[in-house]
Amino acid sequence: MFIGAATDSVSIAPSWPRPAAAEIRRLGEVPAANVGDALQRMTVLDGGIRLLTGRAALLGNALTVNVRSGDNLAIHRALDEARPGDVLVVNGQGDVTRALVGDIIGEIMVNAGVVGAVVDGAVRDVQALSNMGLAVYARAVTPAGPFKNGPGAIGAPVAVGGVVVEAGDVLVGDADGVVVVPRHRVREVVDALDGIGENEEALRRRILAARPDRPVATR
Repeated sequence: MFIGAATDSVSIAPSWPRPAAAEIRRLGEVPAANVGDALQRMTVLDGGIRLLTGRAALLGNALTVNVRSGDNLAIHRALDEARPGDVLVVNGQGDVTRALVGDIIGEIMVNAGVVGAVVDGAVRDVQALSNMGLAVYARAVTPAGPFKNGPGAIGAPVAVGGVVVEAGDVLVGDADGVVVVPRHRVREVVDALDGIGENEEALRRRILAARPDRPVATR
């Protein structure tokens, strides 16, 4: 950990399973809405958690962090547990008065291979985070920095955007928002995606077939 603060108040869960990249690759090949449809739209984060950086694609395993409002000590410690392909998922208690993630944490994320963050709270330095190629979703932006006192928890289930996320679950995001795929349902969701896409395409063809001929423009 780079900040050198004591982390005695931060609890860390034992290691948790993460689906392999090959298992989840298909989830990133379709719109997040299709993934949500495959889950009966039950694990879609609320619209207050929105994309704030230029990269509109997120796919990875949840590295969960629970923090006290306005405090990001546990986030710094969590990145010591990160593996390439992880997504930082933070329950910031919905507090938008202090940014929990900024460019310094962004640099550490890039070094660790963390592909993005989903924060139920606020972030800052969004242009720098965007330039780093990170996909960052949050409830708000503010220049106000955080405290680093703790407490916090790493690897425990967290509530983000109205959805419970467990460590190792899969996060799928695009410009529309973020969907959580429970890790034990990845295969089920992947198997359902082709049918959802085919049904949508069939409906689209029917809509186009029913479209009346447009009059030819005349001068």
